[in-house]
Amino acid sequence: MKKFFVLLNYAGAVALLAGLVMRMFLPHVYAYVYICGAVLFAVTQFLLRPRHDGLVLRRLVAQQQLAGLLLVGAGVLMFTHYSNEWIVILFCGTLMELYSAFRISHEMNKLGE
Repeated sequence: MKKFFVLLNYAGAVALLAGLVMRMFLPHVYAYVYICGAVLFAVTQFLLRPRHDGLVLRRLVAQQQLAGLLLVGAGVLMFTHYSNEWIVILFCGTLMELYSAFRISHEMNKLGE
């Protein structure tokens, strides 16, 4: 079952990227593809979170989940605001996601997993 959620996570990430690239070519469709990918990506992050007692690891997982919600928020702003405010939220969510992904793997290696 976990492998299925990992595949859904990858599919969500690909849909996120595809939606952003489609903004240049298909401006009427990109937001729908992006929001589907963002919701899929965020939901799988909540389902695939590692469960540990370490305070640092729990904080990083919560930060990663907040970043997933920011990516969904950027998708919502794509529909509600027709200017480019959603790019700021996307940038913040992406930076948080990138930081927490590297730090989580570092902390798990430190714990010996």
